[in-house]
Amino acid sequence: MTGESKKVLQIFIEDSDVLEGQPLYEAIVRFLQKRSVGGATVWNGVMGYGASRRIHRKGLFGVSDEKPVIITAVDSESKLRALLPDLLAMIPEGIVVLQDAEVFVQARAKSAR
Repeated sequence: MTGESKKVLQIFIEDSDVLEGQPLYEAIVRFLQKRSVGGATVWNGVMGYGASRRIHRKGLFGVSDEKPVIITAVDSESKLRALLPDLLAMIPEGIVVLQDAEVFVQARAKSAR
């Protein structure tokens, strides 16, 4: 069985990052949607660290510290590479990863609600 070759774009940022007054993860997902990327999901991390080597995690008693967030998107290499310059300009600090994927199941597009 052979799937369809795609790319997976992963963006590692913090939940406290903002762009023009809105959470950065929301701005990125809306950007990806406007650029007709096949799909995107925001993952809320429990704990992690980045280049600063400083641990990021949810604080005690629900008090929020900076938590890691990962945005994952899947589409063709050409589409994802075309949007990288604009996407990278949105991200002041973080990591962006582009990797190979083999997609086996893809749902039909549903009409917007």
